[in-house]
Amino acid sequence: MKGFTREDTEFSLCGLNCLLCPMQVGGYCPGCGGGPGNQSCAIARCSMDQGGHTFCSDCSAYPCARYDEFDAADSFVPHSRRAADLDRAQELGLDAYIDELRAKRAILDKLLANYNDGRRKTFYCTAVYLLPLDDLQSVVAKLEDQPECSVKERATAAVKLLQGAADGHGVCLKLKKKKG
Repeated sequence: MKGFTREDTEFSLCGLNCLLCPMQVGGYCPGCGGGPGNQSCAIARCSMDQGGHTFCSDCSAYPCARYDEFDAADSFVPHSRRAADLDRAQELGLDAYIDELRAKRAILDKLLANYNDGRRKTFYCTAVYLLPLDDLQSVVAKLEDQPECSVKERATAAVKLLQGAADGHGVCLKLKKKKG
């Protein structure tokens, strides 16, 4: 969006973890306010109109109507965690939260490089986005302890372990579909 820039493009002003987004992982989006390739965004426009807050949670009107029902049918990135992720960033401090995102991104990169049969990118992005870091580290440790096998078998094992971790937290890793 013209005139909108951010220093940190790994965590957006509305609470999306850009660093874990399939579009950024694929090189199609530079992140919130990251320059060419960034899409027009009503929330970025609102931030500019409200004085250029670093995060929506810094605005006196947060949470506003822009957060109502916005995420109900969206499956591109697990938007349903935006407010919780803003809260977590405030709780941990931005630097610690970004460090956590970077650790998750390293796990995502490992999953994509070693356990992807060509059909798992969105699943892995969703799992890494939604699951706690310690669970992800445990899954990777278990995967690394397995004997050598084909990529398809490694992908199957990774999905099974990630789904098990998700089930343990009551987290759904399936994408939502818009109702016709």
